[in-house]
Amino acid sequence: MLSSIILVNILVFFSLNHVCGARISPTDSSRIVNDHRAFFVFGDSLVDNGNNNFLVTTARADSPPYGIDSLSHRPTGRFSNGRNIPDLIGEQIGVDPLLPYLDPELDGKKLLKGANFASAGIGILNDTGFQFVNIIRMPYQLAFFETYQKRVAALIGTEKTKKLVNEALVLITCGGNDFVNNYYLVRYSLRSFQYRLPAYVQLLTTEYEKILMRLYNLGARNVLVTATGPLGCAPSVIALRSRNGECATELQRAADLFNPQVTAMIWLLNKKLGSDVFISVEAHHIFYDFITKPKAFGFDMTNKACCGQGPYNGLGLCTALSNLCPDRAKYVYWDGYHPTERANRLVVQEIFNGTKYMKPMILSTLLSMKA
Repeated sequence: MLSSIILVNILVFFSLNHVCGARISPTDSSRIVNDHRAFFVFGDSLVDNGNNNFLVTTARADSPPYGIDSLSHRPTGRFSNGRNIPDLIGEQIGVDPLLPYLDPELDGKKLLKGANFASAGIGILNDTGFQFVNIIRMPYQLAFFETYQKRVAALIGTEKTKKLVNEALVLITCGGNDFVNNYYLVRYSLRSFQYRLPAYVQLLTTEYEKILMRLYNLGARNVLVTATGPLGCAPSVIALRSRNGECATELQRAADLFNPQVTAMIWLLNKKLGSDVFISVEAHHIFYDFITKPKAFGFDMTNKACCGQGPYNGLGLCTALSNLCPDRAKYVYWDGYHPTERANRLVVQEIFNGTKYMKPMILSTLLSMKA
């Protein structure tokens, strides 16, 4: 494990140097116009849009049939049949699909639209996802965000950069991998040996708060925060831990403990800051509604992935040799863990206009307040 960590640090160090040293276009800053607020994304595979394509890692979605329903019908690095949640939020706020921060094309005026720093496999804890070797763990994502601001300041100046970041919308999604690919990865994992589940949930909540405060200190003022979905209901978990296709009790308990604590932590953090900087997106409730009331949302299949193999199509990766459903719109899950584009679209509808699962406000209200 130590050698893996060393390799991670070496590879990400070179990635940092590559991006930090990327050429800044010599554009006249007086001509640069940003018609829309910028958008920044941090987190794991649920919101990664291709950063891992630029890394030596097994946590990738760069081969068919990923992207089968995208505009190009080709894989883009998104763990989806089409668009993911950042893409769909961007549509609503007038931002083109964000480029991954590691993409060399993210330069010049394109920087002013924002960037996606997310990386599949990461968690709140730095030891989560060690099996994927080279991924952009959260400290590196935040370091990239700091470097990004220096690059933008070279274009438009420090004060305008500060304003751009303060007014930007930020999305952060992490936590699921800390359970699926850490605590419950094997029967007797190191973390499960160190912590009983309630204490582990508290550890994650405390560390997540530190990440959010780091974002705040880097200038983020409009932050959507999600924790996990209904972990026990993912086809990959059902395939391994369920007898009759029902949600796995143990991982559902983990999600049921963790998500309310994240919501409570956000409320206390906003109270401490004296402003509603962070908005809790209770995605676990949204997805659980899809699973328990599928007909109300137009779904036929809730416990089986559209793309995969084995029981419930939940085993292994989605590949060209996998079973592939003909109608992705009828499925909640695209692969063993990630939702379909249609499920993502329904989540984004709730984020903008929902009535139950956004605290303290829906995104439409936040944007109207800070227009």
